[in-house]
Amino acid sequence: MGEPTGFMKWGRTLPERRPVPVRLRDWKEVYEDFPHEKLQEQAGRCMDCGIPFCNNGCPLGNLIPDWNDLVYRDRWREAIDRLHATNNFPEFTGRLCPAPCESACVLGINQPAVTIKQVEVEIIDRAFDEGWVTPQIPTVRTGRRVSVIGSGPAGLAAAQQLTRAGHDVTVLERADRIGGLLRYGIPEFKMEKRHIDRRLEQMVAEGTQFRTSAAVGENVDIDVLRANNDAIVLAAGATAWRDLDVPGRELSGIHQAMEYLPLANRVQLGDSESSPIDVRGAHVVIIGGGDTGADCLGTAHRQGAASVTQLEIMPHPPQERSEGNPWPQYAMVHRVSSAHEEGGDRVYSISTESFIDDGNGRVSALRVVDVEFVDGSFRAVEGTERDIPADYVFLALGFVGPERGSWLETLGVDYDQRGNIARDDRYMSNVDSVFVAGDMGRGQSLIVWAIAEGRAAAAAVDEYLMGATRLPRPIGPTDRPLT
Repeated sequence: MGEPTGFMKWGRTLPERRPVPVRLRDWKEVYEDFPHEKLQEQAGRCMDCGIPFCNNGCPLGNLIPDWNDLVYRDRWREAIDRLHATNNFPEFTGRLCPAPCESACVLGINQPAVTIKQVEVEIIDRAFDEGWVTPQIPTVRTGRRVSVIGSGPAGLAAAQQLTRAGHDVTVLERADRIGGLLRYGIPEFKMEKRHIDRRLEQMVAEGTQFRTSAAVGENVDIDVLRANNDAIVLAAGATAWRDLDVPGRELSGIHQAMEYLPLANRVQLGDSESSPIDVRGAHVVIIGGGDTGADCLGTAHRQGAASVTQLEIMPHPPQERSEGNPWPQYAMVHRVSSAHEEGGDRVYSISTESFIDDGNGRVSALRVVDVEFVDGSFRAVEGTERDIPADYVFLALGFVGPERGSWLETLGVDYDQRGNIARDDRYMSNVDSVFVAGDMGRGQSLIVWAIAEGRAAAAAVDEYLMGATRLPRPIGPTDRPLT
């Protein structure tokens, strides 16, 4: 390593977030610029640990010590090449991944981990600024045609890899813009959409074709699609949301998170002046304590909600690792996102029993009760029932798998026990030439897993079409992360 004692000289430092009153006035990303010399010090904290567990903690197998060392030595051009060797879209993962690599960092055993995620995003942002990210146009065309259904991170990764292998690739997206959940599920303050657009420019220049408003089973016939392609990659995600079946669920004012978030994003994209679900001056309750709930929280703050309360059925996480959650597992500890920093109440160990009608068919409150986890199930704590006022309720309870449409029935794919599309160790479904990547086959997971599976599925498709492949195959669909 360039600075063997760097972890002893410098502590962990991250960019400052813009002041809350300032950033709530806009939808821009929340972080201030981070000086390159400060970042080089952070990269210099990467220690000569011998066995870099961060590589295993990262589903992509990112060569983290390599590009940390290159950044510290001011060799940024080489660093982006090393980063792109394993990750098609570090500008996405550097902003959105929860960084299992940092939980696996050897330094993290007894000190704050290396700021791997920040180094990653600074490398790619500088690479774009310097003009180092250029199209990689294939030198040979195979004449084989592949359609990728879905334009989220898995679909985009598969498409880019297959295009670079020389195949004719078309990405089909049912929405009016490319990007999947990156486009309409992730708020602008977490990732500005210009990052998607500049990467799509590269992919178009490389030869990938994109079709928007292309809904398979509606204006795209799956049988025709199969007949016109040598292979198909299913990468439409796990978009069937989990609901909450309690009395009063039918009341107006109760929405799924993915009914709420895309509308706010469309305002930022210029499609409308205001969202049809605007919570200005309203009391908001979010059910679900994960990232999607935090996205709703930050969105409600920017819309000017009077109050926001986020409910989580699980108990409050510890501040430090518990004995049952040792290194290098993903650390299940209390985290404060930028949205939580902006305000609102977080309530743990609480369950919703019903929604209360205001007398006109609209929600006015939630009836909740404290719970405790006993013998594998949640039990209500006697005497804790109470009401929480709510003008709007957003359900951020996760996803249960892919949407089962008629076109999947026509295709004839099988499902596994978890409700995901079944596939073998080469990502192929039971239907010949039909492959599955990302959440559609894995279930709801991390963006870094989606990209890893897209890359791996692309290698499997290339091998199926050509008999061999030079594309990297980082993982198999049954592999599981350290997390």
